[in-house]
Amino acid sequence: MASLPYLKTKYWKEGTDCCWWDGITCDMETGNVIGLHLSNSFLYGPIYSNNPLFSLSHLRKLDLSFNDFNHSRIVPQFGQFSKLTHLNLSYSRFVGQIPSEITYLSGLLSLDLSSNDGLISETTIFTKLVQNLTQLRELDLSDVNMSVVAPSSLMNLSSSLTSLKLYSCEMQGKIPDISRLSKLVSLGLSWNYLTIEPMVFDKLDRNLTKIRDLAFGDVNMSMVEPSSLINISSYLSSLELRYCELKGKFPDNIIQRSNLQLLDLLGNEDLNGSLPRHNWNNSLRSLSLSLTQITIYLDHDFISNLKSLETLKLSSCNFRVSNLKLLGKLTRLIRLDISSNNFSFQIPSSLESLMRLSYLDLSYNNLSGQIPSSLGSLKRLSWLDLSNNNFSGEIPSSFKNLKQLQILQLQNNLLNATIPPSVFTLPQLQSLILNNNQLTGHLGPFQDNSLSYIDLSNNKLYGFIPSSIFKLADLTVLILSSNKLVGEVSSAVCNLNSLQILDLSNNSLNGFIPQCLGNFSNDLSVLHLGMNNFQGTIPETFSARGSLRYLNFNGNQLQRRIPLSISNCRNLEILDLGNNNIDDSFPHFLETLPELQILILKSNKLHGFVKGSSTNYSFSKLRMFDLSDNMLSGPLPSGYFNNFKAMMNFDVKMEYMRAPNYSYDYSVSLTFKGVEIELVRIQTLLTTIDLSGNKFTGEIPQSIGKLKALKLLNFSHNQLTGNIQPSLRELSNLESLDLSSNFLVGRIPMQLTGLTFLQVFRVSDNRLEGPIPEGKQFNTFDKSSYEGNLGLCGFPLEKCNNGERQKPEISKEDDSNSKFGFGWQPVVTGYGCGGIFGIAMGYSLFKTRKPIWFVRIVEGQRRPNPKRFKN
Repeated sequence: MASLPYLKTKYWKEGTDCCWWDGITCDMETGNVIGLHLSNSFLYGPIYSNNPLFSLSHLRKLDLSFNDFNHSRIVPQFGQFSKLTHLNLSYSRFVGQIPSEITYLSGLLSLDLSSNDGLISETTIFTKLVQNLTQLRELDLSDVNMSVVAPSSLMNLSSSLTSLKLYSCEMQGKIPDISRLSKLVSLGLSWNYLTIEPMVFDKLDRNLTKIRDLAFGDVNMSMVEPSSLINISSYLSSLELRYCELKGKFPDNIIQRSNLQLLDLLGNEDLNGSLPRHNWNNSLRSLSLSLTQITIYLDHDFISNLKSLETLKLSSCNFRVSNLKLLGKLTRLIRLDISSNNFSFQIPSSLESLMRLSYLDLSYNNLSGQIPSSLGSLKRLSWLDLSNNNFSGEIPSSFKNLKQLQILQLQNNLLNATIPPSVFTLPQLQSLILNNNQLTGHLGPFQDNSLSYIDLSNNKLYGFIPSSIFKLADLTVLILSSNKLVGEVSSAVCNLNSLQILDLSNNSLNGFIPQCLGNFSNDLSVLHLGMNNFQGTIPETFSARGSLRYLNFNGNQLQRRIPLSISNCRNLEILDLGNNNIDDSFPHFLETLPELQILILKSNKLHGFVKGSSTNYSFSKLRMFDLSDNMLSGPLPSGYFNNFKAMMNFDVKMEYMRAPNYSYDYSVSLTFKGVEIELVRIQTLLTTIDLSGNKFTGEIPQSIGKLKALKLLNFSHNQLTGNIQPSLRELSNLESLDLSSNFLVGRIPMQLTGLTFLQVFRVSDNRLEGPIPEGKQFNTFDKSSYEGNLGLCGFPLEKCNNGERQKPEISKEDDSNSKFGFGWQPVVTGYGCGGIFGIAMGYSLFKTRKPIWFVRIVEGQRRPNPKRFKN
């Protein structure tokens, strides 16, 4: 464990005896420096090869852990310490290859290079380390990249090893038989890509008779029988088997081992069995059975066996009895997690007895009533999560006593009072997450504290944004969206130069957008000011050094031009400037943005031609392209259609677009058949083109047929001429096609009946003629799809005078299916309709009443609910 940080070199003075300096140990006979202990000493910057450190030739112990060497390399000169027995460079931000000279230190007993995320060990280096460091007793290379090192090489490690820790090293393959390392007391191989076979595990059981700490988290043990755990060393004090895919009955007598202090089985969802009712080991300090099927009786017997418990994690468990009042008897508890269990009562008052508690998670239950004020007496709390319950009323004013609180999560409840001012001034608070409640009142004022994450969205807060919030120097996330905030946004917001997410959308803010927002922070990735009343212009200067991925100014009153400097945002994925008063030509410079996936410029005053580029990289990742309701003219941009590579690709993983490192979902606004919706979650499968409500002329280009992943296509309310393009039949995933209010002529191509996912089809108010195609989806469209075409006839309009009909040809496949009275095509037709809008939107906020057809699509009345994807 690291010592408390302080500057040990502060009192080193030249001309005084260095043997008395802090952090230095000398040989009492020779006066030579044999130990240098500078752990946690605020050392900063690279250690160069000419550093005086390397003149200490008699050094035996060197500890430089928990410092900041600023992503520098470990220089070869570390290999000069021929007498070194202990080397600790952990947690010190070293990067690069481990130098081979480290393997010259043949007298090493302990080597710790852990938690330097940028360190790499090649196969040759590790092989030499195994061969040369034959006296090694302790080896910790956790977080060193060992992805190219074969696990079999572990078999050759020194038989003197008592501790081997290789956590998160990216090793992959099978754990070899290392039972010859019979002196091992501690073995940690968690969080790699490793598997272990039953025979190998049995050998470890039998031969590692001194093992006390065993950590195999995330090791695939699916072939290992849980019953074989019985044979583990009787000295066992810590057993960590998180997410090991263990299946079957867990041997309950393990928990009766006299030395066992930690048992962690989290995430073994197919592990069952039950705990013994009596005769537990009373020295157990940490128990985690979360996400298992082990039966739990939370009763007097359970509690009486856990008197020494400090950590209890029972999230998503199989409770048979759940008397939460008894938890108050576990007075040594420091961490308690009983989240995600559907408990449906109030928080028991007995929890106020847990005076040592620092971590409390009761989230994702059905707890109700008011949050008890007695929680304010738990003065050691640093983490409190009561989110996703049914709590109502107010946040207790007693929370002002939680001076050590760092994380407060109360989101997704029914809290409906004002936020106590003391909450904004808690001195250690880092995360304040209260979104999705009914909280009212004013914000702040905020005290200059440690707050780095604030989410108060989807409440009923009103008034101005307090200026004190812009003085929170550590703030990285500020989300105040969907409230009733008013007034201007001060340019002081640009003092928050560590900000990564700024979302003030869906309020009543007005005035001008501060010009500095384009370049005030190199870390800003999300800037969402949509659905307000901002006037003036978009900030003119966007920095080329920025990290912006999501920019949304939709639904304001912004004017003039789209600034060229947006093309500096090379990481930009979503740009939504819709529903403003922007008066400009189409911003062709945006086509150079290599990561752009969504471009929404609808409902502005854009004019002129949209000339599609001939270069292959233009908009190659674009999946949503909305220029609707502008004044654009000329032919449709067929050059762009040729470059929309992402709309041609079916092979896309289903994900939601979100900010990296944060659980913040991107959102955009779309118009779909006259319905204004906000997609509060955007699925990567959703692909749309909407060029409606402009003055485009000419024919529909054949190249549109290349966009086989397209879900929605809208060319309505333009001045298009010619026939309906037969290549549209290639859009096999299309769910909505609107070509209404143009000057299209000729017949509706019979081939369009092959679009079996088509849910919305509109060609009204054109100059089409002839019979309407019959069969499949076309039998479901009503008159409104075809009205205003004097030459059209057939269902659902009047019959054709000459009796002519357009019937689909029955393919051999369809014919063979019909022999049995049932085929797969009806299944695809009946259950595939509207699939993307049923599963992609997440949930939507509608500004107008939802029509029946849209309810069917979004709320899944046409198909069974899809299975939930694992996180």
